[in-house]
Amino acid sequence: MLFWAGNSIVGRAVRFDIPPFTLAFVRWTGALLVLLLFAGPAIWRERAEILRGWKPILVLGIIGVGTFNTLLYVGLRETTATNALLLQAALPALVMIFDRGIFGTRHNRWQIAGVWLSMVGVVAIVFEGDPAVAMKLHFGRGDVLILLAVTAWALYTVLLRLRPAISPASFVAATFAVGVVVLAPLAAGEWLAGLTVNWKPGVIGAFLYVALLPSLAAYFIYNWATAQVGPARAGQALTLMPVCGAFLSALLLGETLHAYHLAGIVLILAGIGLGVLAMRGKTSLAHRQGGR
Repeated sequence: MLFWAGNSIVGRAVRFDIPPFTLAFVRWTGALLVLLLFAGPAIWRERAEILRGWKPILVLGIIGVGTFNTLLYVGLRETTATNALLLQAALPALVMIFDRGIFGTRHNRWQIAGVWLSMVGVVAIVFEGDPAVAMKLHFGRGDVLILLAVTAWALYTVLLRLRPAISPASFVAATFAVGVVVLAPLAAGEWLAGLTVNWKPGVIGAFLYVALLPSLAAYFIYNWATAQVGPARAGQALTLMPVCGAFLSALLLGETLHAYHLAGIVLILAGIGLGVLAMRGKTSLAHRQGGR
């Protein structure tokens, strides 16, 4: 969540220096090349399994790599960080809805309560603890794009259970490759339209950051964690992004942390804690029933 919060900050910071499709294309191309340097032999050994699982790989690559990040970068050019954070608060609820609708997963009341408590915490941060701030929010085209990105990521989280039985490196490399293929014509369209990169040290740093941390590191961590704890709890953890964003803004941009930040953080952590306790209780009950 820390790496992805930084991705949103970087995407907003370079919106006038790097065209959005170009940023996404270079991000995934760079991440794929770095991954191939280290995991190329393993990927080659599993090539038959990768080909057999091409359908879920294609879907997950299009949704989670090609679609989500592109919509996020385009949306950040036209909306505020406040609106983006507010819309991302819908992620945990969307994950539960998709998980229930597609796979029939039932969530107990404590899990649901935890999700809503975390979302209240996000809203407290976004609205600065003042309901009057909500009246000043404006929703436009950029916000629609962010909402579509959020929907795509919720669907990706739920569909991760369909991933083929291949190593994490092979899976991530395959989905990155799908994203590169999807984004290549879009980036080419920007270049043909005369949109260019404003090269400078900060832009190079932005390319390196998005290719390494929110791509390689974060995707490995998130995919593994989702397999361990399930889509609902992984989706709820996404509410930590505003928390990380608040601390990053204070650290890197000199913004002040206020009481409403701290209140929102407490609510978010409490909601995640409820979700953890709910799952532990469910596991304990399953063990007791199994013992009978």
